[in-house]
Amino acid sequence: MAELLLELFSEEIPARLQAKAAEDLKTLITNGLVDAGLTYEGAQAHATPRRLVLSVEGLNTKAADTREERKGPRVDAPQAAIDGFLKSTGLSLDQLGTQDDKKGQFYVAVIRKEGRAATEIIAALVPDVIRRFPWGKPMRWGAGTLRWVRPLHSIICTFDGEPVAFDVDGIRSGNSTRGHRFMSKGTLSVRRFEDYSDKLHKAHVIVDAHARADTILHDARTLAMAQGMELIEDEGLLREVAGLVEWPVVLMGEFDPAFLDVPPEVIITTIKNNQKCFCLREAKTGKLANRYLLVSNIIAKDGGKEIIRGNNKVIAARLSDAKFFWDQDRKVKLEALLPKLENVTFHAALGSQGQRIARLEGWANDIARACRADKAMAQAAARLAKADLKTGVVEEFPELQGLMGKYYALLEGQPEQVAQAIQDHYKPQGPSDRVPSEPVAMTVALAEKFDTLVGFWAIDEKPTGSKDPFALRRAALGVIRIVLENNLRMPVKELAKKGLQLYQNQHGAGFGKDFSADDLLSFFADRLKVYLKDQGARHDLIDAVFGLGGQDDLLMVVKRVEALSKFLETDDGRNLLAGVKRAANILRIEEKKDNTTYSGDVHPGQLIKGEEKALHSAITASSAQARKAVEHEDFEAAMKAIAKLRAPVDDFFEGVTVNDKDQTFRTNRLRLLNRIREACSEVADFSRIEG
Repeated sequence: MAELLLELFSEEIPARLQAKAAEDLKTLITNGLVDAGLTYEGAQAHATPRRLVLSVEGLNTKAADTREERKGPRVDAPQAAIDGFLKSTGLSLDQLGTQDDKKGQFYVAVIRKEGRAATEIIAALVPDVIRRFPWGKPMRWGAGTLRWVRPLHSIICTFDGEPVAFDVDGIRSGNSTRGHRFMSKGTLSVRRFEDYSDKLHKAHVIVDAHARADTILHDARTLAMAQGMELIEDEGLLREVAGLVEWPVVLMGEFDPAFLDVPPEVIITTIKNNQKCFCLREAKTGKLANRYLLVSNIIAKDGGKEIIRGNNKVIAARLSDAKFFWDQDRKVKLEALLPKLENVTFHAALGSQGQRIARLEGWANDIARACRADKAMAQAAARLAKADLKTGVVEEFPELQGLMGKYYALLEGQPEQVAQAIQDHYKPQGPSDRVPSEPVAMTVALAEKFDTLVGFWAIDEKPTGSKDPFALRRAALGVIRIVLENNLRMPVKELAKKGLQLYQNQHGAGFGKDFSADDLLSFFADRLKVYLKDQGARHDLIDAVFGLGGQDDLLMVVKRVEALSKFLETDDGRNLLAGVKRAANILRIEEKKDNTTYSGDVHPGQLIKGEEKALHSAITASSAQARKAVEHEDFEAAMKAIAKLRAPVDDFFEGVTVNDKDQTFRTNRLRLLNRIREACSEVADFSRIEG
């Protein structure tokens, strides 16, 4: 078993592209090796700013020999057919065998191919992968034709410690690389990944991105602790910075404490976005410190003083800009910014942000009661929710929208609930994001998401496949989480129709003429399946509840699903499900055969056997009890009522022949089976339940 080592050395690869590029290299090479008949034991891919690296361990030195048996034409076929078969196999007539079957005697070719050497396969595969590598925006430079993310300088390709020779656009493969751009001189000759990694480490390059990130995190925490501070950790920033350096050196800088008058989120965002630096908080107070950590790519002779000085200067300038925006924004009230939103497009077919604000106020009016929120306060929050889009800070840092609105609202004396709702109305923005829990905030957050969903549904801009450019799946999941985690009663279809009216008031009665509230409800059902599946629930039970029709109260749907799930975990539940499915199958077959439905009334006088009489009585009693329990939203009681059918249904199928010779008895018994189905439909559509 041997090892393949591959390094593609270039100018700096953007940090955001490195991880995917390393995995793409691994996938393309290993798949190519396997397709060519080579097997391997393991593979590891790495990336630094200047190189993609792949090591494939446990490779065979030669592909397996192959044997293919191919059936040809009959021996008495026209000569042209035989000649064509010989040409396709590369064999002569005397090398063919024959085989008899019912249609006669046929020629058979046995084609044996000796497996190619691994070095031959690699020498053909790697150049092909390099030329068709899936960079998003590759570039071409000089007189060459190769397109790569940045100019490619050299290629290492060794197999079992020896170079594999090939050429890509004038770049010859070999076994030499270079270390750190500034802290290493000359070239390094390598054979396998182990000595490659060791030699590069000595040349101040940490090949493993995870190791670089761990080094940064450890050194940052240590340096912060030594100064009585704590690192404000940021996983995304850590990954990005690890992709900017090959030899991380953590240094501490500082800025004028006067800037701490600016909201901490603005300072953190400024320093992160512009300089890729980490902020710190005071360990004792938890407040933002006027220090930060930067990650250098070099061990400076002066201990990093000049690097720190340069970063301090740039950060001071950036914070000055941020402070200017903050100071200017506070001079203008949020209400005064609203006219500017009339000129900000929400969507070409849905109007401006100004029009959206008017709709959000209408939505808040409709939703406030369900959220137990003060209606006037909810409408005030909805009116101001988007105002911060026209502030200087948010125009500079869009990711702070909502949060800055809260700051400005509090400064101008708005109630705490209004300010909090302005901040939270975008939430939740992902599965790990928190859900608004204060009534006014819930109201505005739901208004924002329902407005988005109804609007894009009305113009038929729905998600298709993996494409969801307007994040409608996220909006629906946000509604679901807010409703369920706060135990809200929210009739989706009724709200959707009211929301469509808000759009029609602005765009005319013909707007959304093909809008379907049922279609939108189905979309919610699909998102609810995803959400509940993550909670361990079964998707078929959701289908069974939605299958009843008219189920648009998401909280009640979930409660019904939970009760149904518990019921089906019992012996009564499982056995009744089997009985109901048996009844449904018989009905389906007989109704198809007779081209009719058996939904009429059961005639008690035609029930002659004890088992069918008992079942009829049990269905009458259980249906009434289940219906009453459902009306009181006591779904567990409804399940218990239906569970009483288990024994009568079992006894019926044990003692009664449904397809009696007497057509009168047969019809009556089929109607009795239909009553089983109808009784169970008080709680769910059992036909949609798997098992």
